[in-house]
Amino acid sequence: MIKRNLVLVGAALTLLVASGCAVAQTSSEEEIGLRKTSLYAEEKTVADTTSYSKAAAGESKLIPRSFENAPPMISHDVEGMLPITRDYNACLDCHVPEIAPTINATSIPPSHYASFRPVAQNVGDQLKYDGKAIDNTSDVISVVHKRESLSGERYVCSSCHAPQSENAPLVENNFTPDFRSKDSIASSNLIDNLNEGL
Repeated sequence: MIKRNLVLVGAALTLLVASGCAVAQTSSEEEIGLRKTSLYAEEKTVADTTSYSKAAAGESKLIPRSFENAPPMISHDVEGMLPITRDYNACLDCHVPEIAPTINATSIPPSHYASFRPVAQNVGDQLKYDGKAIDNTSDVISVVHKRESLSGERYVCSSCHAPQSENAPLVENNFTPDFRSKDSIASSNLIDNLNEGL
């Protein structure tokens, strides 16, 4: 009986090792990374030159959003518009809600005219919100303070919005976004969705 069990265990181990060897596959160093060059000669590797749209603002084709409420990509040339400084933001020349519809530009959404930071006060050595003591402002759940002007928290547009490279992707993207409404493909409804418990 013991001899038969040993033979069965030996046969199982042999089958396991043989199947593992059949599945094992080696890859050359050039196949491992995205750049397809030797890992030992990276100093000779030159990435593709990044190519951005040269279309002027107003003449470019809108880039679809990656997902609902995703910051839209900049579809036009940004030469001379960056960096955004405290004294000048070229994006505001076309994208403020009062001007954008007249020149067919994407309008800055209402979420950019709001602050989501709770207004707390230091009273002695205590932090208070709505008269109640709190440990820190992260204890306050959802607070929206609407503003008449663009919120300073979203003044530097290039923190979220960026030009889209026209280079071919290194890895195929199979992601398909799911929009809850046709309107959300081209516009933001974030301010309306903030209290949904997302």
